[in-house]
Parts: sequence; C-alpha cells; structure tokens
Amino acid sequence: MQHRGSREGMSQRAGAARSGRLSPKKSLGQHFLHDPNIVRKILAVVDPGRDDVMLEIGPGHGVLTRHLAKSVRTLVAVEIDPRAVEQLRGELGGSIQILHQDVLELDLRRVVSDTGARDGLRIVGNIPYYITTPILFTVLDQRDVVRDATLMMQREVAHRLVAVPGTKDYGILSVFCRVFADVRVLFDVSPNAFFPRPTVMSSVVHLSPIIRPRVPISNEAFFRHMVRFVFGQRRKMLRHTLTELAKEHRLILPADFALRERPEELTGEELVDLANRLHAALGREHPV
Repeated sequence: MQHRGSREGMSQRAGAARSGRLSPKKSLGQHFLHDPNIVRKILAVVDPGRDDVMLEIGPGHGVLTRHLAKSVRTLVAVEIDPRAVEQLRGELGGSIQILHQDVLELDLRRVVSDTGARDGLRIVGNIPYYITTPILFTVLDQRDVVRDATLMMQREVAHRLVAVPGTKDYGILSVFCRVFADVRVLFDVSPNAFFPRPTVMSSVVHLSPIIRPRVPISNEAFFRHMVRFVFGQRRKMLRHTLTELAKEHRLILPADFALRERPEELTGEELVDLANRLHAALGREHPV
C-alpha cells in the first residue's frame, strides 16, 4: 500500500481525480482498463447480441459495462467494491442488475435461473490476478450453465491454460481446461492500458466450456481430486503419489498401477483414463 504522502500515491489519486473515476484499491487488486482501443477489441471478440444474458465480473468504473448494457438483453454485474456499486447504480440505474458480493460466492446456476438465460450465461471480465485461478475453477465446475467466457488475466496464467505436457507451465489448470473447455489466447494487453499500471503483461482469453468432457469420466469429483493430489507433488512418480492416495482410503493399489511417469508428463486424456481405472479399483463410493 502506498504511503499517503508518496509520489506514486499522489499521482494515482490525481489521475483518478482527473478521470472522475474511482481511486483504485490495492487490497482489491484493482487495475482499471482505460485504453479505448483495447475496449473495442474486447467488445469485438465478445460480439454481444440482443438476446444474450451476460455476467460481468468486476466492472470497476464501468468502461465495458456501459457498452454491454446497451447491447444485451440482460446484464448482471458482480462487484465487491461498494464505491463502484454506488457509482454504477447512479449512472446506469435500472438498465443493469448489480450484485454487491464476492464473485467466488456467486452461484452461476442461480443467476441463470433468475435471468432466464436459456442459451447459457456469457461471462466477461477484467479479473483480479490474485483470484484468477479460483474464478476459472468456478466457471469450469459450473460449465453446464456457461455458454462462454472472455476474460482478461495475467499473461503467465493465460499460458498455463493452453500449456502442453512436459512444459513448466503445464499443471492443474492446463489439464482441466483441456478436458472441460476449448481455450484460445486471443491477444496481449500492455500494462499501459491500465490505471494504475501493473508490473506484468495481460492477455485476453476466450473459453468455450464443454458440458460433456472431451473424454468420458466415470466420476468427475474423483478425477478433480486425483489431479489436484498428484500435481501437489508433481515431481514425484505417479506410482508414489497414487500409492499415497490409495492409503488415504486404506486400500492396496493394484499391481498394474506401477507407473514411472510424473503427472506433468501425461495428457489430460491420459489422466482421465488413469482416474477412471483408479476409481474402478477403489470402488464406486469415494468421499471427495
């Protein structure tokens, strides 16, 4: 947090005052998009339609919100900052629905039910870097009601979504995105497009969730549990981590699970196959 008398702190407050917008809160990870060219590029990608029901995550001072509100049937904005909520309600009135809450506590299925989004919910947002991964898990876990998501995130995280086995970026997000969605990294965004200027590059990513996984999964809860478990010890051979997983449930791992690979060496499809085999060996009931 900047000291009240620091040069950078005074510069940020002066910039906010000149723009007539909110002063960003570091505690909320706020970096407000202000570049109109990037706004236009995002809107072109989203291509909002008159029948769309859209959820905007973290609208901030509303640089995207104002455009979306005029273009879709229903716009729901979820915002945790009470100052932004007050400002948007004052400017946009009843043209949008504003939920003053933490997006990680939002039930997407409830939003769909309340808005009558028959074709699924469309999601857009410049999401805080520090909660990017939980937001992505929320979208994938509730993908049955999500049509698509266009999200701005740290470029490093965007690369993880499309990473392939054997690379340093490959991990849990890579596996889940491979199995549960089609993902495209569309374009990078310079730190200069934001106020205050972040220290990293950003990327805009488009996700199209797959309701039925790319390959059949016998038990999705167990698959997610297994992937998180083995990647928690990603440098260990799978035969060691799977033995530990079996011990959790006081079971003996079958002999044919003597795997020498590490989790980072297997594709999403191979990990699904492994989870299916292990789940069958452990039995149908599995407390996750």
